[in-house]
Amino acid sequence: MNAVTNPITAETTLSRVYSAAPEEVFAAWTEPARLSRWFGPHGFTTPEATVSLDVRPGGQWSALLVSPEGNEAPLSGSYWEVDRPARLVLTTGDPNNTDGLPASVVTVTLTAVDAGTRLEFHQAGVNTDQAHADGAKAGWEQFLDRLGHLFGPAGAARDDS
Repeated sequence: MNAVTNPITAETTLSRVYSAAPEEVFAAWTEPARLSRWFGPHGFTTPEATVSLDVRPGGQWSALLVSPEGNEAPLSGSYWEVDRPARLVLTTGDPNNTDGLPASVVTVTLTAVDAGTRLEFHQAGVNTDQAHADGAKAGWEQFLDRLGHLFGPAGAARDDS
């Protein structure tokens, strides 16, 4: 089991209900063609050719987000847990780095509900100040809203606590 050795400096929890089965939502997180359609804030693109997903414990992932102005934002990390189709635990960066770089552990839990799938998202950040944490939360809210659009116009309902 992986563990974070640096202190957690920020946490975010978000929740959505998607009108799709857990298997479909899980596939949107784990298949490059699907991930490239939603991964990034509004207006950004994530070219499928830049997405690499080795979806297994210890596997690496990476994606390149491109802003409307053409600025590039590479993201990467590793998978800590993969329990298809119920749970993913992945990192952004290396949460155990000794360089003081911001990083996080993201846990995505998927549960079947009458309306489709409840997604619970939790991000535990390290080396993160409040401004960075607020920006990350705003970004993930947009990511998750875009994910809902894969499942139709009424694809997601917010349930943020």
